[in-house]
Amino acid sequence: MLRIIIWITLIIGGSIFGYYLDSLMFENAHQNIIFHIISLLIGVFLLFLVMKISKNTGRTLAKYGRKGKLKRMQTNVLAKQGIYKYMRHPMHLGLFLFPLGIAFLIGSPSFILIIAPIEIIFMLLMIKLVEEPGTINKFGEEYLNYKKQVPWFCFKIKCLKELLKNVPKNYV
Repeated sequence: MLRIIIWITLIIGGSIFGYYLDSLMFENAHQNIIFHIISLLIGVFLLFLVMKISKNTGRTLAKYGRKGKLKRMQTNVLAKQGIYKYMRHPMHLGLFLFPLGIAFLIGSPSFILIIAPIEIIFMLLMIKLVEEPGTINKFGEEYLNYKKQVPWFCFKIKCLKELLKNVPKNYV
């Protein structure tokens, strides 16, 4: 629940602060219709990628990260298959596009250039300071070995193809 509150705060706060900064730094940006059309299209595309990556990584976790009956979105097995054999945090990679997608969608230059990158850095810090220690506590030595072999993120073509490849829904 706390994560959802943080996400909502980042998006709403970023939007409001972005519009405020736009009024100071880019006062004519909101009158440029071509900028808004291009920005809207980029925003829709980025949000499509967020949804696709989230769906694929969620399905991969559901398939390989669960044994037995668990509540939705919980795992009890370290997933190292599918996209998780190439990068440790593929879902987060997709979520990094979320603030940027919203920024483009609303057409705020300040949100695009200043606030979204700051929010992405904040998310990286959360992974480093909260997610990784929690996963180490949960999976111990197995995760430490996995961490030595698999990078946070992978931007090679084969990794990105795997990230965007349709993962069938599991009927477990």
